[in-house]
Amino acid sequence: MALTVVSRADDAAALDSRGTPRRVTVLGSTGSVGRSTVDLLLRNPGDFTVEAVTANRNAKALAEQARQLGASFAAVADPAEYGVLKEALSGSGIEVACGAEAVVEAAERPADMVMAGIVGAAGLASTLAAVRRGKIVAFANKETLVCAGGLFMQEVAAHGATLLPVDSEHNAIWQCFDFERVEGIEKITLTCSGGPFREKSVDEMRAATLKQAVAHPVWNMGAKISIDSATLMNKGLEIIEAHHLFRLPSEQIDVVIHPQSVIHGLVTYHDGSVLAHMGTPDMRTPIAYVLGWPCRTAAPMQRLDLVTVGRLTFERPDPVRFPALRLAREALVQGGGAPTVLNAANETAVHAFIEGRIGFLDIVAVVEETLAALPVGALGSLDDVYHIDGEARALAAELAAHRARNHPAADTDRA
Repeated sequence: MALTVVSRADDAAALDSRGTPRRVTVLGSTGSVGRSTVDLLLRNPGDFTVEAVTANRNAKALAEQARQLGASFAAVADPAEYGVLKEALSGSGIEVACGAEAVVEAAERPADMVMAGIVGAAGLASTLAAVRRGKIVAFANKETLVCAGGLFMQEVAAHGATLLPVDSEHNAIWQCFDFERVEGIEKITLTCSGGPFREKSVDEMRAATLKQAVAHPVWNMGAKISIDSATLMNKGLEIIEAHHLFRLPSEQIDVVIHPQSVIHGLVTYHDGSVLAHMGTPDMRTPIAYVLGWPCRTAAPMQRLDLVTVGRLTFERPDPVRFPALRLAREALVQGGGAPTVLNAANETAVHAFIEGRIGFLDIVAVVEETLAALPVGALGSLDDVYHIDGEARALAAELAAHRARNHPAADTDRA
């Protein structure tokens, strides 16, 4: 497995070609992870060059990034934005393209490392293309491992790719995880802030607006991941991601709420030792680590001051108010296409909530109903993944539409 490579100093040294700047491609460069990556690349120009950048729709921002980074190639997924991108980069010498195929092309271009930062199952094709090049893939797209984990990890092994986790929790565990003596590990623990509704009642959550749901108390993230954090589905997806990355069963993956977001992950060993990774809540910390691995890249974040923090607190997630964790564990244990259905239904339901068609609590309810109604078997190929994903999205959309008929009109506080 690729992650075992990063634990051995000799292999890490062999993979390190830092005598010349590392050439990087950023998929999803205008998203939250992408913007943080671009910030670090611009701050360390002597260490990195940029091959390609991509975005879904924000062609104007993409063009600005491409010029700043001196990228060779820029691609926008939405063909309607191609004209804007082409005009903005006219005369720059930067090659431009559009469409889903162009994003995959960006992933296939010659780079030492690909930062896979596209949110959702939409990032599967391009992330897989990067893996098949057999290079380093810095992995921020947890949904790919959720919807196609076993098949994806087979591709990683088959092509000799090196997979580096970018999610702050998995990155933290990676830095504390003894890959050479896995038998000595008792469990790993993912932490979460608890989101904006940690202390809210079920009735308050039922009435929650989009503005309230995306107002994460600690992290500054995009709308989809912020809502996933509010339902704790994000942590459920991370349980499945951790299962594939660290080859541990559900019962060895714990979750605790840690409102201060100072400790990002813990590894408990059989001798009672617990190694914890700490840092300020800024995604540039794990991104800097993967960009420079096996060295470390300078990053500008405020340094952790434990005296200022004062105290660290922990609590168990409430299974009644946050059933998403249970659903994720059930999908992981069921296996096959169940995690694919979980992810597809969640993306569909979150989109319906963003558009004001269903309520906040309806999100996880739609996911649970979809999982119960859609029988799935084993995944034999990536075509199976796409087929089940499509079926789950269609069913979840129907279930959301049914709930929408009983949902009051969206209020004016949804922006």
